[in-house]
Amino acid sequence: MTATHSRPATAPLVAGARTTQVDPAHWPDVAAPPRASRARRATAAAVVRRALNRLPLRVRFADGDTLGLGGPLVEVHDPDAFHGRIGAHGLIGFGESYLAGEWDAPDLVGALTVLAAHAADLVPAPLQRLRGLWHQRQPAARRNTPEGARDNISSHYDLSNDLFALFLDETLSYSCAVFPVFPARRESFAAAQQRKIDRLLDLAEVGEGTRLLEIGTGWGELALRAAARGAHVTSLTLSREQRERALERAREAGLADRVRVELRDYREERGTYDAVVSVEMIEAVGAEFWPVYFRTLDERLAPGGRAALQAITMPHNRMLAARHTYTWIQKYVFPGGLIPSTDAMEETARDHTGLRVERRDAFGPHYAETLRLWRERFTERAAEVDALGFDETFRRLWTFYLAYSEAGFRAAYLDVQQYLFTKEGTAR
Repeated sequence: MTATHSRPATAPLVAGARTTQVDPAHWPDVAAPPRASRARRATAAAVVRRALNRLPLRVRFADGDTLGLGGPLVEVHDPDAFHGRIGAHGLIGFGESYLAGEWDAPDLVGALTVLAAHAADLVPAPLQRLRGLWHQRQPAARRNTPEGARDNISSHYDLSNDLFALFLDETLSYSCAVFPVFPARRESFAAAQQRKIDRLLDLAEVGEGTRLLEIGTGWGELALRAAARGAHVTSLTLSREQRERALERAREAGLADRVRVELRDYREERGTYDAVVSVEMIEAVGAEFWPVYFRTLDERLAPGGRAALQAITMPHNRMLAARHTYTWIQKYVFPGGLIPSTDAMEETARDHTGLRVERRDAFGPHYAETLRLWRERFTERAAEVDALGFDETFRRLWTFYLAYSEAGFRAAYLDVQQYLFTKEGTAR
């Protein structure tokens, strides 16, 4: 998924749909509904309508039909295309239908929160056993091998530093903040991000002289705060754009002598460190490589070392169900990614390393507020997003991604954890 930096001719999608314009060369799977047999379309319509009719939603179809028990409004502008996409591609089709403008919701987060809260039982159990008939498998090219991981990370994080700066706070932190009160206030956003970072650095006991490895640089805020404590930081990233901005910030802060930012895969690092910190990077590792990731933490830590991780998590049974399927988020936002469960993380560390879980703190509601602030700012600055060369379909995609993620946390379908792992031995 990349930006559109030109203005090619576009065409309306479907007769009867709202007037969303889509570039078919750039968004081929959005520009036209997929082929679906009449039987599959009819089956999808029956299943979808049965599910919607039992939910606290109000779903209004273009033909005037209304379903649901009442609640956030969902307007389906093109029912035939909507059902056809879901029948052909399941939840990927549901998301693509939104990008195409075939359905909308005035309160998108509210509607998606209802769906997230009922994700486990939307499809009847007998049909869930047939999920392989419509769920796509993850493309082999998206495996997080060292080469594949570089491509996967670049497709998201190298979109544009200017794009991310439009909606992130001034620390350029792209992970969950820790707020003092709810609802979160925009003016306290940067301090809340720094509070999150300081909690992780405290867990890892980062201070004067600490040799710190950071896996996943972001735009450098954690490395800067660690260096300001007197640590010597080596930070690893696969994003060229992030590396350039992080190094620039280190120079501006007068900390360039304490911060090294390497364009390097975590599997290629060979140093020894007193502490390792990694913030919401494990979601990009892929289940296949979780053992390698945790072994890397273990091997890079000196005896007595500490690893502080922040990770988005999901229920174990839902993770197992999603593990071998291809999702809308993987196709359009985070290719190759998979959100782990706490069970999966702790079992992997136990089975493949000598690391010990010392502490785990969950704070999912803070992520819902973090995402709300990002989404509101992204929406407010739509004209500036457009000026950067990103088209309407991209804006709808990112609106859906941010709302979809926020809904997951509001429904407690998703959570976020801060972990402390320790390695036996005596620290130097």
